[in-house]
Amino acid sequence: MKEILSAHDTFPKLLAHNAERFGDRKVAMREKEFGIWQEFTWREYHDHVKYFSLGMVSLGLAQGDKVAIIGDNRPEWVWAEVAAQASRAVPLGLYQDSTLKEVAYVIDHSDATFVVAEDQEQVDKILDMREQLPKVRYIIYSDPRGMRGYKQPFLLDFKEVENFGRELDQREPGLYAENVGATKYEDLALICYTSGTTGFPKGAMLSFRNLLSMAANLMEVDGKSAKDEFVSFLPLAWIGEQMMCLSSALLTGFTVNFPEKPETVQENIREIGPTIMFSPPRIWENMTSTVQVKVMDASRLKRWMYHWALPAGYEYADTVFRKRPIPVSLKLRHKLAYALVFRALKDRLGLLRIRSASTGGAALGPDVFKFFNAMGVNLKQIYGQTEISGISCIHREGDINFDSVGMPIPSTEVKLSDSGEILSRSPSVFQGYYKNPEETEKTLADGWLHSGDAGYFNEGGHLVVIDRVKDVMHLTDGTRFSPQFIENKLKFSPYIKECVCLGNQRAFIAGMLCIDYANVGKWAESRRISYTTYTDLAAKPEVLELLAKEVEKVNETLPAATRISRFVPLYKELDADDDELTRTRKVRRAFVGERYKHVIEGMYDGEKAIPIDAVIKYQDGKTSRIRTTLTVRDLR
Repeated sequence: MKEILSAHDTFPKLLAHNAERFGDRKVAMREKEFGIWQEFTWREYHDHVKYFSLGMVSLGLAQGDKVAIIGDNRPEWVWAEVAAQASRAVPLGLYQDSTLKEVAYVIDHSDATFVVAEDQEQVDKILDMREQLPKVRYIIYSDPRGMRGYKQPFLLDFKEVENFGRELDQREPGLYAENVGATKYEDLALICYTSGTTGFPKGAMLSFRNLLSMAANLMEVDGKSAKDEFVSFLPLAWIGEQMMCLSSALLTGFTVNFPEKPETVQENIREIGPTIMFSPPRIWENMTSTVQVKVMDASRLKRWMYHWALPAGYEYADTVFRKRPIPVSLKLRHKLAYALVFRALKDRLGLLRIRSASTGGAALGPDVFKFFNAMGVNLKQIYGQTEISGISCIHREGDINFDSVGMPIPSTEVKLSDSGEILSRSPSVFQGYYKNPEETEKTLADGWLHSGDAGYFNEGGHLVVIDRVKDVMHLTDGTRFSPQFIENKLKFSPYIKECVCLGNQRAFIAGMLCIDYANVGKWAESRRISYTTYTDLAAKPEVLELLAKEVEKVNETLPAATRISRFVPLYKELDADDDELTRTRKVRRAFVGERYKHVIEGMYDGEKAIPIDAVIKYQDGKTSRIRTTLTVRDLR
């Protein structure tokens, strides 16, 4: 990999190299559209990038200009990103479900002059804020459906821009190659906006050196090849997806597949049968929940087989984790369990061909981690941040510890500060935050990347991440605990989708739980419990008892001092549109603590019922009012 990188050290150069190396002999991308998988070879990938890049240049795109991209995962997103880089402009991504306020902030803050929007929905977001975005000169859409009546001169079709590029190529045939040749390893390649757990997101400036050195170092310990298949379904605005779809795919030449739509992701994964997979914890948690619910609905024989096989899987995985010899009897039990149960489960989830799977972006609960390894999925934990181009640590093959995030990848140093904060140093560490020198100086103090995470190294040299430094809590008796650790255990339940644990400078730990509406709804229907809405279902006495049993199961696995004493089921899901979660589904603890302050105080004041009169906000800006009463459950 490093030999390739020495000669082709930017995304556009790697693309040109792959187009020459593979031509039309190998598929670079697939996209499912209208029920059919459309294929694009490396030559076609290169040509789309070339003509779109020249098209934007003909419209006035210059070196250093910013290009904002918003929409679902599509080839056009990737083409637009590499096309911007080929003209030495700087791309940046926005989450497709961002609210108008979030879209306006990022586009304005980044000084974007071009916006590439997928479809009418995303174009309308930009048009609704046109007056707030005076720097935007052109809006380019890739899906023309519904756009026939839009006649503004600054609105252009993606294909139309490609045609402008073809015309410019005829006039100046060597211009694109000249532009690509001028791109440099140290150039700013991408502004990647962080998830913004404490306020507005910050724009992390990442160079080609940052992104490609991380990918090359990762390949040394978690190799990928041109034969691999990857399904891209997580937002391309997220550094994890950038790491896979661009840095790694361009460096190794593996095929990237785009699902038809978000609702068909699981079905499309099963059709492709990817060999590599990278997803944040919520995806693995959702799959675990799906399996558990399907098992509950299965026949008595299938339930018995599952409950017989799972302990065998756990015992086998635990023996491997501890690097102990595997007894012949256990090998035979595990082979039988795989043949009768696990193989079919993996096939249902689309994981049958998985060679390497990893999770990152937040901590994955040990229960979920063990569950997939028990099933035979080679799941590894990774650790990193946007500011270090995605990854700094990963489990090595045959050296997996489900409590840890593994060891640093090559060329990366990790140490702990005096306060226990995790510090990193590597060629992948970002250049700084765009237009934010104060935060840059704090984050890169003393030449180390300050992660904001607390952790320690275990006896085997693995890094163990406890929680965010600011989120580690202390009870009034001095007991220290990680709310995230408890929350991850709770989310292993198929009935709990999200939760927030509380207790800093309090006498005991309390929790606010969000039910998994689909699973709890199915549970209620099977017991002939009628309900109308999420709020109504969450308030049912039977559901309260169901949640109490799930919390008590978790409490049994925790030290007495860190068990949940009181909890309340919330009347709605925590939602990114209400600013309670980031777009990568991390809890904004300070905001949630303030919004639900009266609920929290009610739990700690010993109230049994807490009245609610609240307004909830939807993605389109509309609001509705909810009036209900929350019942507090005491487990002491």
